[in-house]
Amino acid sequence: MASVGAPAEHTRMFSPLHRRMAATGSRYAILVLFGVITLYPFILVVSTGLRDPVSINVNPFALFENIRLATISDAWTLGGFGGYFKNTLLITVPTVAGTIVLSTMAGYALARIQFPGRNLIFFTFMLGLMIPFTSIMIPLFYELIDLGLFGSVWAVILPGIAGSAGFGVPLGIFLMRAFFQDLPNELAEAARVDGATEFQVFRKVMLPLAAPGIAVLGVLVFFQSWNQFLMPLLYLPGEENRPLSTGLYIFASGRVQDFELIAAGSVIMILPVIVIFLIFQRTFVKGVTAGALKG
Repeated sequence: MASVGAPAEHTRMFSPLHRRMAATGSRYAILVLFGVITLYPFILVVSTGLRDPVSINVNPFALFENIRLATISDAWTLGGFGGYFKNTLLITVPTVAGTIVLSTMAGYALARIQFPGRNLIFFTFMLGLMIPFTSIMIPLFYELIDLGLFGSVWAVILPGIAGSAGFGVPLGIFLMRAFFQDLPNELAEAARVDGATEFQVFRKVMLPLAAPGIAVLGVLVFFQSWNQFLMPLLYLPGEENRPLSTGLYIFASGRVQDFELIAAGSVIMILPVIVIFLIFQRTFVKGVTAGALKG
């Protein structure tokens, strides 16, 4: 009887472990499946942008077959994506820099400096997060014409900093104010005792400690500004100041057979986003985690 009961007891002992292993394996299998489904379109675009056009017509879904690096250079020169890239940089860099500078300074003032009406000012800025761009895009159109900014890159930069299309000063102030509020006040008091001015406390003590929050804000604003489509489409007519987003749209609508050039243009647009995220990945994750722990 003991020899008969032992296998049953052995099975009962290890069956929970087997069930946990099976559940873990099933979860990983589902994650791998969704990962493949998500990554395949991106890999296909990269592959198409590096292939010979003849091989694409023969087998459009083959991956990395008949590689032709000249396709990227053709898109850069013949497709005009070099100019679109430069225009996108001219829009993105000032937008990111302006948002970070204004948000960090205003966030510090609203978090650390006591003055009448600071909560009213903060909630006034927060209204910018509640007003959708579609409700102001027509009045903004006429305002930009009156200011003489319509058709220039400033027609996208200034509204982008103001947060018209999403990530801008309103979100930046909300984020940076929270970071500055959670920093230890003892460091600032020690700097003031040593004779530091309020601006020196901000620049030399608090600003370095808020680097994770600045990284999160900078990456978010970069992604928003780099991929921005509607504002350039409305406020930047013509070829001269066209960024990558609208440039790729116009190029694809006029060259429906040049799949390799369209894919190469998509690679040119996607690559900087991936590079920026990889460079700031650790700081970005650290900032997001710190914000989650503080919340």
